[in-house]
Parts: sequence; C-alpha cells; structure tokens
Amino acid sequence: MKENVKGSIFDKLPPSLIKKNNVTLFPEGVVGYLAGPTLALLANSVLSNYFNKYMSDVLHINSWASAFFTWLPVISVIFVVIGNILVGRLMDSSKSARGKARPLLLVSVPISLLALLFLFVFSPYSADSTSWHTGALICIAIGYNLWFAFAYPMYYTPHAALVSLSTRNSKDRGLLATISNATMLAAMGLSSMILPFFLNLLFVYDMSGKGTPVTNDAGAILYYVDEAGAAIYDAQASYDHWKIFVIALIIITLVGVLIEYFFTRERVTEESMGESTETKAALPIGEQAKICLSDRFWIIMMVFFFLYQFGGMIKNVSQNYFCTAMFADAMGNYTVAYGGQLQGTLAIIGAVPTAVGMVIALPLANILGSKGKAILTGAVMAVVGGVIGMINPHSFIVVTVSFVIKALGSTPAMYLSLALLADIFDHQEAIHGVRTDGLSMTIYGAIMAGMTGLTTGVLNGVLSAVNYDVSTLQTNEALRAAMPWVFIGGETLCYAGIFLIFLFMGVEKFSKIDHIAIVADQKAAARAEHREYISAEEKIRREEGEEAYQAELKKQAEAAAREEARVKALTPEKRKAEKEAEAKLLKEFNALRKAAGRDEVTI
Repeated sequence: MKENVKGSIFDKLPPSLIKKNNVTLFPEGVVGYLAGPTLALLANSVLSNYFNKYMSDVLHINSWASAFFTWLPVISVIFVVIGNILVGRLMDSSKSARGKARPLLLVSVPISLLALLFLFVFSPYSADSTSWHTGALICIAIGYNLWFAFAYPMYYTPHAALVSLSTRNSKDRGLLATISNATMLAAMGLSSMILPFFLNLLFVYDMSGKGTPVTNDAGAILYYVDEAGAAIYDAQASYDHWKIFVIALIIITLVGVLIEYFFTRERVTEESMGESTETKAALPIGEQAKICLSDRFWIIMMVFFFLYQFGGMIKNVSQNYFCTAMFADAMGNYTVAYGGQLQGTLAIIGAVPTAVGMVIALPLANILGSKGKAILTGAVMAVVGGVIGMINPHSFIVVTVSFVIKALGSTPAMYLSLALLADIFDHQEAIHGVRTDGLSMTIYGAIMAGMTGLTTGVLNGVLSAVNYDVSTLQTNEALRAAMPWVFIGGETLCYAGIFLIFLFMGVEKFSKIDHIAIVADQKAAARAEHREYISAEEKIRREEGEEAYQAELKKQAEAAAREEARVKALTPEKRKAEKEAEAKLLKEFNALRKAAGRDEVTI
C-alpha cells in the first residue's frame, strides 16, 4: 500500500496489520469485524438497555425530576445530529495514509472515557439527603450528550463505514456486512442475555429487613417487598456497584477499539488516496446532498435505516419494562429481578434464529436474486411474528414464539443492509464520479445513535403517562395495557413500512454496469494525470506476489466460465430477453450519467 499522502496528524499512527488485497475471513473478518467491534459496542449496549433503569430504579429521577427524565433523551437528539455532522466532515476531509475512518475509531476512546465517568463516577448520590440532585442532573446531562452525541458517533460512524470502504467485491462486502452487523447482535446479546442474570449485583436488594420478606421453597429470604409488592432496592449499594462495573466497561471498550483498528483495512480509500498524484478537497455537503436527494435508492435506504433502528431500539429499551410488567413470579409478584430473568431467557431464545439468520442471509439473497428481495421477504415474516405476539401478550410462550419469528424475519435487514448501502455508494460513484460516504454515514450514524434517545424518550413518555413507579408494579394495569404496543407493536409497524418501501428497491440490477463504469473512470483519470493505471489484479501481484496474482486470475476465470455456462443453458428466447433487458438497463444508466454531465459508458 502506498503512503504518499502527507500532512495529516494521523499519518503517525501505526499501519494496519491486514496486508492482503482480498478480504479474508480470518483474521480480518473474525478479529477486525467481529471480536473487536463486539467489545467496543458493549458499553453502548449496556447504556441503551440499562441506563434508563439506573435513572428510574436507583436514582429515582423519574420521581423528583420527571421532566428531565422524559426530555433529556429527546432534546439530546439535536446534539446527536450535530455530533454526526462533525464526524462526517472529519471523514470527508481526512487525508491520512491510515484511511478516512479507522483513525477516528481511536479518537472516540478518550471521549468515551470522559462520558462514562460523568455518567457514573462524577455524578453524586446520597441516600440521606437531596442536595445531590442538581449536581447529578448536571453530570448526567453532560455525560449523556458526550456519549450519544460525540463518543458513540465518533466510533460507530467510522465503524459502519468500514464495510463500504473495505473492498469493491460485492461478495466479500456481503460477508463483512454480515459479520459487522452480527457485532451489534453480539454486544446486545451480552448485555441482554447474560447481564440480566446478574442484575442483582447492579440493582442490589435492600436486605436490611424493611418490608415483607419473599422466600424460596427452603425458607431462605430472597428479597423484601413494600406494601405494593414491589422489591425494595439498596440505592447506595447499587450506585457503588455501577461505578466499579463502568471501570471494567472502559477497559473493554479500549481493547475492542484497538483490535478493530489494527485488523481492518480501507482498500477503497486507498484507491482514491494512495494512487492519485492529486489531493482532492472534500466534496461540500450541499453537493453530496444534491446527489443523494436525486437518488431514489438512497432515499429508500435512509428511510429503511430509520424504521429498522426505531423498531429495534424501541423493542430493546422497553424489553425489561415489558417483562417486568407482564409476567409475575411464582409468588404472584412483579419484580425487576424476575423480569430481568425472563428478559434474559427471551433474549437467549431469540438469539438462536438470529444466529441462524447470519448463516442463511447471504444464501437467501443469492437464491432470491438480490439482497433487497431477501430484506423484503424477511419484513413479511417479521410482521407475521408481531401479529402473533399481540394476540396474547400475557403469555410468555406466545411472546417467545412471536419473538423468534420476528428475530428470524429481521436477519436479512440486519446482516445485508450495509452491503446494500455500499452498492448504492458504488452506483453514485458510477453516475456522478464521487461517493457520498461522508454525508450518508453522517445521517446513518445520527439515526443509529440518535434513535436510542428518541425511543427512550418515547418510552419515558409512555411510562410517565401510565404513572410508572417500581413501587406500584403490582397494581399498575395501565402499564400492562401499554407495554405490548411499545415492545411488540412498535417494531411490527416499522417492518410493515420496510416491506412497502422495499417494493421499489432495485439498485443491485446496476451493479455490473456500475463496476465497469468505475474502472473506466479510473483509467481515464490515470491518463489525465499521466500516471500508470494499476488494476486490482496487478496490485495483488505487486503487494502479495505472483502466486496470489495467479490465484486471483484463476478465480476470475472460473467465475467467467460459470457465467458462460449459465448463458449457454438459456433458451434462445430467454437469451434474447436477457440481452434486451441489459440494453434497456444500460440505456437507463447512461441517461443518469448524461443528466449528471458525464460521458456514456459502453459494454
């Protein structure tokens, strides 16, 4: 890899440990796109799942500062958008030999450290007075916005961009997208499947003897409940335990980011930065917006990400409240601990079809002919699963069946969406000669990060409307009426929307022409700059040797032979129809090129 790009502070960073020009499952896929991001994303998964409960059940902010509790996550969305715009512009303007995304992963670490310290360590608490209230609100407001508006976007936006920047090979990109999206599942799984079984260490029962004891069959006291039947917690002990837990999260985050940085590579960035003798300025946001808003596939994809993330996050942030409100333990009591156990059980069962989906998502897309059709099919299944759950949300068995079906239906969207977005970037580059990674990932990152605040705000609004209080779980029927619509209904409606918009998704039909146009443009740029054009195959020869070069040629020859055999197997009528369809598609493509002020492409 050439490193002739100068002038960036990031140039002094150590290079990637990935040297191969083709994507490999190990170590790049398994280590760089799975292990590292899983660790790095764990802290955000914990905050998304449990910080709201920490505020309501440990600090009881919903009781003495209900407006703050409801509006903090909603108002913070403004800062989330600002933070993501900043990250997007940093990516666009980056001229580092280490890439445009990878260095920003490292920048996120100190911001994450500071945010977590404000949220849990600097924030004061005292069980004996209320003098700490103002200080706690200030620290939480600072820490919350530092995390969701700056720390998380500074990590997640570059992390998500790595799939589209890793390679132009659609198959390899699909593999990395599948693995990359699995990291969110893995991190969320660790926090929603395993952590619930240890919630008694973070939400500590008050065993001082206050209230009525609840015992097991052997007569041992498990916890105490108040007059309303709600478990009584030791707020001071819970607060202290969270401090220790967060220190561990900080260390895990650092390790995860370092692993991802060293075991990923931006091959597409290298094409534009490592070979050209000219340094191109970042494309203005206005120009990127003009390109994006004229692209129907891009608009569909952004609406998809909004619906997908809203549905997933409203389910995640409400899951513990749902399980706590809907299912009583053997003693007939509704408790956070029992709800947490059922949440963990539900998440573990639901993880099985999600894990299966990771294996079948790409084959399903191949069978159906496109990633878009696979996502469309999955959306139908997710809607069916949601309808089943709403039939009887009081039955844990029915809810589990619903959860499993929805989880399986969501897997194509989960694993294939980033690869589909990368196809759209290629299409834009083929049409306009530029990629809109910066603006697109800014909006994508804002949706991913901001949706936690938005859905938490929606949830908190519902909780306030039904007068949620942990001490009134036994008698709050309004809570039990509302939570199925939040936990099950919200995601179901979102997938119904995804089904409708994906009826019009068709960017993949242009993939072959897009790649031909991009190579033609790269050759023309090399001629204009009076430099040698280096093909992908020749780059492999120069960087990895003759053996790797011959292996690449053999792989391409085998692919060409398979395509030739496929065409020969067609009837003359089908062959003619296919050629006519290709000609029509090329005409449509060239019309788009012409509208963008660029020359036509021939095949």
